[in-house]
Amino acid sequence: MEDRANPRHPMSPIIHVTTPVIAPAGEAARFVVGQDPEGHWVAIEIHGRAGGLFRSREAAFDYAVGETGHRPDAVQLSAERIALQL
Repeated sequence: MEDRANPRHPMSPIIHVTTPVIAPAGEAARFVVGQDPEGHWVAIEIHGRAGGLFRSREAAFDYAVGETGHRPDAVQLSAERIALQL
């Protein structure tokens, strides 16, 4: 069955990052970078405290890397569709 709203991505699963979660004190920010259902690039902090829409994967990744202090493994690239909901 094909998703008629977006025929290029049949039944693509979507990861919704919507509910802010209070992180334990001292826990550093971590981001997920990927595309939303419309194909826009997004970067989302995993606890919902920060994020945005970007023109390119590189721009989203650069933002997330900068926000995490260039820590290794602090930014993950998602193969699944992710949704930034305001």
